[in-house]
Amino acid sequence: MIETMETSTIDELMALSGVTFGTSGARGRVEAMTDRICYTYTRGYLQYLKAQGELQAGMSVALAGDLRASTPRIMTAVAHAIVDADCVPLNCGFVPTPALALFGIRRAIPSLMVTGSHIPDDRNGIKFYRTGGEILKADEAGIREQVVSVNAAMFDDQGRRILPFALPSEDRSAYRCYLDRYVDFFPRRCLAGRRIGVYEHSSVTREVLKDILVTLGADLVSLGRTDRFVPVDTEAVREQDVTMARRWAVTHRLDALVSTDGDGDRPLVSDEHGTWMRGDVAGVLCARYLGVKHLVTPVSSNTLVDKCGWFDSVTRTRIGSPYVVQAMNQLLGDGADSVAGYEANGGFLTGDSLIRDGSSLLPLPTRDGVIVLLAVLMSAVIGRQTVSSLLAELPPRFTASGRLQAFPTELSRQCMARLNSGDQERDAAAVKALFGKVCGGVSFLDRTDGLRITFDNEEIVHLRPSGNAPELRCYNEANSPERAMQLNRICLNILEGWRD
Repeated sequence: MIETMETSTIDELMALSGVTFGTSGARGRVEAMTDRICYTYTRGYLQYLKAQGELQAGMSVALAGDLRASTPRIMTAVAHAIVDADCVPLNCGFVPTPALALFGIRRAIPSLMVTGSHIPDDRNGIKFYRTGGEILKADEAGIREQVVSVNAAMFDDQGRRILPFALPSEDRSAYRCYLDRYVDFFPRRCLAGRRIGVYEHSSVTREVLKDILVTLGADLVSLGRTDRFVPVDTEAVREQDVTMARRWAVTHRLDALVSTDGDGDRPLVSDEHGTWMRGDVAGVLCARYLGVKHLVTPVSSNTLVDKCGWFDSVTRTRIGSPYVVQAMNQLLGDGADSVAGYEANGGFLTGDSLIRDGSSLLPLPTRDGVIVLLAVLMSAVIGRQTVSSLLAELPPRFTASGRLQAFPTELSRQCMARLNSGDQERDAAAVKALFGKVCGGVSFLDRTDGLRITFDNEEIVHLRPSGNAPELRCYNEANSPERAMQLNRICLNILEGWRD
């Protein structure tokens, strides 16, 4: 094969391909994520790690993927890039993102997860992990600066690989490592007598989650399995999932129903009536069960975490796990212990080891869904109560969220500029003109991420363009679930007018 080397920076490829950085990795449409693009991005990531002294020739690099149709092809391109970088691809198969991250941290090797998380099947992504956990924003900048040379003869005009290359055989170590994390931490057969439904859909977590629950003694009911990818978003649960959960809870006499999004880093848990719990409520219950002292969460999370009084400190960040990790690291660096975080989607992160009943849960500083599911179930077991009764112990604050899809990011930014210019008086007047008839006077404008508006009646409207899809998200909070949902509908209707 004649070598024709073509050189570009990762940043240049992002502009040309439309495959850009989302949370901790690259993400884009499947047709844009060609073999060539995925190969080149992987080479750039590995070059960056070598420049940081974190990767040497001959080291293993772990990779895994979710259950999207495009994932095996992208995994193959990633593995090929690892080989050409003089490293050894360790194929962990199809396992949850947190399982791969845990395995990489335990082995002190880098890892890459091919996943689009909760977004539709026409998109996918590659999530990058360093030996100590997911990449942060400074790492993202370093990867984007990498100058990568690729032999153009390896690919055709559509970016497809010409040379044959096969994934190495699957290594099950990451699966077993993740399973052991939970069956070793929670008491033996602690869920005996609890009838738990597992909404399997197309989640890559479905097999290991069932193995964990059975090992812990649960009476298991498997539900909703499909080979077609389902974009389950734990912050915007589909109406059909709401209806199915309520029907399943009654039909199968369930104590709870559990699930995750496509790659397993966001939890979905219902009560005995099949009512799905919000992620930022489940995160608070998980933190209490684990005995967390110092909690980090994005500004979009329910304010009940501040009002409950269960934690020594609550730190608010921008939306995105890298910001949560950064804040946790700051707390640990300042000498704090028992540090953890969660996002509004429920994904839970642990900064240091947490001890309960003599068992230690080692750190996993990336979003994880399974720990939340198990902690909520165990909280009900210990209290000898139903999952729904756990919510009665929380301050009465309720959230709802929605999104305007196919809403171009640039349009979102232009519209947001009308309300978020940085001039307090001007912005308060613009907000009141838009939402005043709905919520009244403006109390506080929080610009940590997007614009989070607290009104005099303590209702909240939080507007933010999505960081990884052409969507405008709206988060709302009120003192009743009915009002929160009503407020979200009203706000989305108002924002819909921005398209004009």
